[in-house]
Amino acid sequence: MKISLRTKFGGSFTIVVVITGLVASWVGVHLIGGGIVREAQKKVEMDLNSAREIYQRKVDDVRALVRLTAHRFFIKDALISGNIKELNGKLKSIREKEGLDILTLTDNKGKVVVRTRNPQVVGDTQTNDELVSRALMEEKVVASTQIISRKALMKEGKDLARQAYMRFISTPKAKSTEKEEETSGMMIKAVAPIMDNDKLLGVLYGGKLLNRNYEIVDKVKDIVYRGERYKGKDIGTATIFQKDLRISTNVEKSDGERAIGTRVSEEVYEQVLEKGKPWFDRAFVVNGWYITAYEPIRNVKDEIIGILYVGILEKKFADLRNRTLLIFLGITVAGVFISLVIAYLLANRIIKPIRCLASASKQIAKGDLEARVECNSKDEIGELGETFNSMAGSLKERDEKLKKHAEQEMMHSERLATLGQLAAGVAHEINNPLAVVMGRAEFLASEMEDADPTILKSIKTIEHESEKAASIVRKFLSFARQPEPKFELTDINKLLENSLTLASHQALIEKITIVKNIDEKIPKILADPQQIQQVFINVILNAFQSMPGGGKLLVATGMKNGFVETKFTDTGSGIAKEDLNKIFDPFFTTKKRGTGLGLAISKNIIDKHSGTIGIESELSKGSVVTIKLPLKKED
Repeated sequence: MKISLRTKFGGSFTIVVVITGLVASWVGVHLIGGGIVREAQKKVEMDLNSAREIYQRKVDDVRALVRLTAHRFFIKDALISGNIKELNGKLKSIREKEGLDILTLTDNKGKVVVRTRNPQVVGDTQTNDELVSRALMEEKVVASTQIISRKALMKEGKDLARQAYMRFISTPKAKSTEKEEETSGMMIKAVAPIMDNDKLLGVLYGGKLLNRNYEIVDKVKDIVYRGERYKGKDIGTATIFQKDLRISTNVEKSDGERAIGTRVSEEVYEQVLEKGKPWFDRAFVVNGWYITAYEPIRNVKDEIIGILYVGILEKKFADLRNRTLLIFLGITVAGVFISLVIAYLLANRIIKPIRCLASASKQIAKGDLEARVECNSKDEIGELGETFNSMAGSLKERDEKLKKHAEQEMMHSERLATLGQLAAGVAHEINNPLAVVMGRAEFLASEMEDADPTILKSIKTIEHESEKAASIVRKFLSFARQPEPKFELTDINKLLENSLTLASHQALIEKITIVKNIDEKIPKILADPQQIQQVFINVILNAFQSMPGGGKLLVATGMKNGFVETKFTDTGSGIAKEDLNKIFDPFFTTKKRGTGLGLAISKNIIDKHSGTIGIESELSKGSVVTIKLPLKKED
């Protein structure tokens, strides 16, 4: 049984559309849903890198501050002389100015001699402190994050012990613990030795207590997340944990307060604190789900003492995913339905016009550009027929234009060759008698210095006009004997800058402002630098001559469609529309003075470089000259 083309077309189209719609829906649901979450997780991993850099920068800042302070001469002098009474005030001033929580000085045995925050408590030893003991032994600066006991904090200042103290707040999904409070604190601390040549005089240590200090976490939020909020909540959050306890955070509780005293979830606790591995996944944070990244914070002994965390509110991405999926599914269903309707309509109406189009196409392929199709219908098929007829007409018109253009180019080439030969012959015939005239005029001028002024003026006029004639002859020869380009790697920007430098004095005289818009990324190209500079200077001087009362010349470079493009835009008098198609003809000029060879020579040079030069202009509105040179030289 023969099945009609209409049935095959409609049935096949319907099957393809339905299968494509089903596959696209299934793939879209999985790819879009998972892709949004994966991209969010990748962003959080990068955000953790930024947070780590910010945290490490704070460690480095404390280290640098303590190290530089330790080098101050008055500390060394006081330790050598034993006169340390005035040190407390000076060191306290430094501590307060630089925002340190502690700044303490010990002797070379580790005994505290100055404690700026709590000056009454001195004389205790710090040799049991791992950072101080290492600085004493190794005589070098050490810095790290460190857990400070309540006893040590009390010595440094009771207010620091109060700042560090926290009661645990019950947190969903946190690891169970019998501990109810935390009395110790976590501090970024640095210790620097004080040396007199090779002799150790003592050490200076300083630090920043992280408990209830929100500088780092808020800086992460401001720099990485820029304070963005979603439905009243911060999009991005950051936290510093002492073990599993939040001691510095911008995660908020349900009452809007910072979640200080809450704890990390049990699954993160096991991964980061117990196994020492980073965590990159969604996690429950205080009272909601976040896309998170955690990594351990270690002390100078490489022991895990805390966690650095960043996270993005999952709800924003979940809502985005759901909206995207609904839109995608809606578009897919609508597309399938519309496609089925279109398939049915096309199956009924496309067969006959297809045959007509096929027949006309065969005629076009055989070279009959007069072939056309009848366009009776007013729908898309009719539009297709009209488009085909328009295409056929365009092909015929383009074919005629190509033939005409080829004829014009051939005539132009022949004319240039003839003119070149004529110019060379005329220049050769004129050059010798012209040289005799110039020589005689110079002789007469030198021999008749005391002659009548009128005669001398006439001789000078002969000299001047002969030189003008010689200049014209030289231009003729330049046009007739234009040498072949010597291609080499050329920096167009540099060449343009050189040309503008040569013309800068003339611009100053003519009161012309030159504005440059140079694309520094354009590569070097193969070109003849001398010839291209000749073109640039000719175009620049032409622009100057079109602005006798002053004006502005905008020079720009760039890349476009495989060409290096140089544009010269002036605010001069412009060129009449009827003269534009003759502007590159030899001996044609719109200027009162000139031979009309400058642009003809320039076009010849650009043509030999496989490039183009064009002019757009309007009277009284200036001109735009565009020169395009290929990035790659054609063989």
